[in-house]
Amino acid sequence: MLLIHCPHCGERPELEFAYGGEAHVARPTEPAAVSDEDWAAYLYLRKNTKGVHAERWRHTRGCGRFFNALRDTTTDRILVTYKAGERAPSGATP
Repeated sequence: MLLIHCPHCGERPELEFAYGGEAHVARPTEPAAVSDEDWAAYLYLRKNTKGVHAERWRHTRGCGRFFNALRDTTTDRILVTYKAGERAPSGATP
């Protein structure tokens, strides 16, 4: 079983968490001014990185908070977790 470190609660089993998609996706500042194509791209198009990828996770069966993780998609290993709204720790590459 994969153990995930929640930055708020500590290490817990993966069954307590839900994947939340790619991290650091910026919402358009003026949605009404965005074209339909750009809006669709914002909603649906995501990177499908092979290697280290920044992801959002939610501790659904714990504190309920969202946080970010850098996960290597080739090994399924989580390298580091950090609170939502924070930048990836220095030395880590998203």
